[in-house]
Amino acid sequence: MSASGVLSFTQQGWEQVLAKVKRAVVYLDSACAESLHWGCGSTRLLEAVGGPDCHLRDFEPDAVGGGAKQPKAVFVLSCLLKGRTVEILRDIICRSHFQYCVVVTAVSHAVHLTANHVPAAAAAEMEGQQPVFEQLEEKLCEWMGNMNYTAEVFHVPLLLAPVAPHFALTPAFASLFPLLPQDVHLLNSTRPDKRKLGSLGDVDATALTPELLLQIRCLVSGLSSLCEHLGVREECFAVGSLSRVIAADLANFAPAKNRKKTAAGRASVVFMDRTLDLTGAVGHHGDNLVEKIISALPQLPGHTNDVMVNMIELTALQTEEENCNVVAPGCLAQSNDTTAKALWEALLNTKHKEAVMEVRRHLVEAASRENLPIKMSMGRVTPGQLMSYIQLFKNNLKALMNHCGLLQLGLATAQTLKHPQTAKWDNFLAFERLLLQSIGESTMSVVLNQLLPMIKPITQRTNEDYSPEELLILLIYIYSVTGELTVDKDLGEAEEKVKKALAQVFCEESELSPLLQKITDWDSSINLTFHKSKIAVDKLFTSLRDIAGARSLMKQFKSVYVPGNHTHQVSRPHPSDYPVLILFVVGGVTVSEVKMVKDLVASLKPGTQVIVLSTRLLKPFNIPELLFATDRLHPDLGF
Repeated sequence: MSASGVLSFTQQGWEQVLAKVKRAVVYLDSACAESLHWGCGSTRLLEAVGGPDCHLRDFEPDAVGGGAKQPKAVFVLSCLLKGRTVEILRDIICRSHFQYCVVVTAVSHAVHLTANHVPAAAAAEMEGQQPVFEQLEEKLCEWMGNMNYTAEVFHVPLLLAPVAPHFALTPAFASLFPLLPQDVHLLNSTRPDKRKLGSLGDVDATALTPELLLQIRCLVSGLSSLCEHLGVREECFAVGSLSRVIAADLANFAPAKNRKKTAAGRASVVFMDRTLDLTGAVGHHGDNLVEKIISALPQLPGHTNDVMVNMIELTALQTEEENCNVVAPGCLAQSNDTTAKALWEALLNTKHKEAVMEVRRHLVEAASRENLPIKMSMGRVTPGQLMSYIQLFKNNLKALMNHCGLLQLGLATAQTLKHPQTAKWDNFLAFERLLLQSIGESTMSVVLNQLLPMIKPITQRTNEDYSPEELLILLIYIYSVTGELTVDKDLGEAEEKVKKALAQVFCEESELSPLLQKITDWDSSINLTFHKSKIAVDKLFTSLRDIAGARSLMKQFKSVYVPGNHTHQVSRPHPSDYPVLILFVVGGVTVSEVKMVKDLVASLKPGTQVIVLSTRLLKPFNIPELLFATDRLHPDLGF
């Protein structure tokens, strides 16, 4: 089996789509667009479409329909073909002139049967038949206005966005996040007294909401297709309550039974709940350039795992902020550029210092190949030095086109090195180390009292001080690394002081960020009273207590911190019986963690092929958004 299994799996799926798109108007939803972005690149799709015009459109209610000279449409969707999704399909088609419609769904027909409440026994009898897709094909012809027009509906498992040969993400499941104890209370609110859940340890598939269970089934279907592509029969393992449900669903997935009987290879699939260790996600001890890039640069619109790189330095425009939107942004994914792709993979696998030197080396070599007047300089790499190399390409269109991918990664590096957030990274790291020392020597109440003076209202904060969002990241770090708490009077008093200080800070903010709006359930600080703010902060601390107790049900690996080693991260257990290990982190993973897993397995079990999968690529600010989300139990499935 090749090491690039996740890449070939994704590209094979897209080849099936590309075979259908010639001269078509192509509508993609965000998750499929992200899979294309990392797997093949939009250029590959445009080439397959052909023609002088760009016919790529977002799949959304207001999407422009097809004109009189556009008879063909292809819809590429990550979700179930049901409810609101079908309504949007109908509306787009009804206002168009299509005579040929193709709908590609990343969700298998078996899962569509589940979503339509077809019993398992009846579904088994339908093997080889696709009534849900056939019914939709009839509807498509009806909406096009002629039953003799052509309609096709089929499944392609466009599950992954392959970031590297051994690492891929699942954009359609970016919001999937493990449950917390407070979710048990919500689940219990609809259960009879005799069937109340005692703790997260009691949660199984029957306890979950229909929406969450269906979301898990969609994920499991995609993972089963990946195992089929890899040619393996999987043995499923789990660490954490939600992971246990997902692992059980994959192990018992009925459509996979025949596949497992004939598979030649074997693989361990280990699911792990992110909530068991949030320190790695919000901490700043990962010495990796890519982590700093995705933390510093703005998110690429419509994406969860890539960033916008400002390309204006390579144009004749002035660098004023209003011009930044004139030029299309660059990004990190360089799926069609061999040299840039090699640099990207090097950045994922090296430490910060080596990574910036590698960026410089690639820029110098590219400039030399193009005979550009480069002045060599050794020593420390600076953003100014990188920019001086990058600007050599500015007025040379041929050189720009030859090295466009490399220049995007170079600009991303330079912009990150001079970003204020990068300077603050070291401040976070220093404070986290002090916290670890305090936790090893003091009680939680002492640690919280040390944090208290750092909670400052906006009128007293400087650029060096922590914003409310950054304080939340520190609190998540503290509670996750500490683990199960001994609740006493001192802790209660210390928490209350921090709560009041935070509530007051929220009230005095000049403008509430999207995260604070979500936490306070209020869109403006003007009308946010201290009482309302304090209620929100009390709920927030309930989540923090839940984080602290996340590992309480585990018999081993209860700690992620070893006193005496202030930067140590305890590795997670993994089955080592099989030649392939697939680790799926539910709730997101960082670049440093992926490298750690890869290196650890290589040292402990040489020869084992490792594939790391996760719902999303994490930066510290993602965790509060996921942790304080209110729709964990009721995900939006598009219907």
